[in-house]
Amino acid sequence: MRKSQISASMMCSNLVDLQATIDVFEKEKVEYLHIDVMDGEFVPNFGLGVDYIRGLRELTSIPLDLHLMIKDPEYKLPWIGIHKEDIVTIHYESTFQVQRALDYLVPYGCKRFLAINPATPIGQIEEVLDYIDGVNLLMVNPGFAGQKIVPSTLRKAEKLQKFLQEMHREDIILEVDGNITKEHGATLRSCGASIFVAGTSSIFCTDVSHFGEKIREFRKAVE
Repeated sequence: MRKSQISASMMCSNLVDLQATIDVFEKEKVEYLHIDVMDGEFVPNFGLGVDYIRGLRELTSIPLDLHLMIKDPEYKLPWIGIHKEDIVTIHYESTFQVQRALDYLVPYGCKRFLAINPATPIGQIEEVLDYIDGVNLLMVNPGFAGQKIVPSTLRKAEKLQKFLQEMHREDIILEVDGNITKEHGATLRSCGASIFVAGTSSIFCTDVSHFGEKIREFRKAVE
């Protein structure tokens, strides 16, 4: 089984404490910073944008986990400043040309992930398995932090693990995103998840002085 990794959800962070937050994440060796890019069209919210990403690059060398919750992402990739160490996730539901959008990511050398919403059937990704490095399984409907998990997504994680095994694609990484508590994280780890988006349910449920403790607790739960 792959080593578990934490992707800290930066939409949950307090801008006032951003430098202190980054300092803790570097000390605790958090593997990714999860950046929710939202356009107000694909999801009913506006999220972290190009200037935020550019500024974050100046504060840390931690790779970014860029979750593009935007319509027609293939036409907007050049705006973002993608690095080869990053994960870039597009949504299956965000474009009519999923395979083409994934192809547009190839020149950046990044990891290519495909996100699917809670109600999107697993079988929809079958025809693009050869174009992705990972699947981001949304455990909530995207757009807002602090939501409760959609209960059926826990069963869906089991189904996805079996599906990838049947397709002989255990090499595809499973990321889980949305209300990932320690308890949910442990359950999803048993379903093959190895990247855990940590937000208000795990790390950001307290102030920055306790982030280190929360990260260590969460790591232990998802080992």
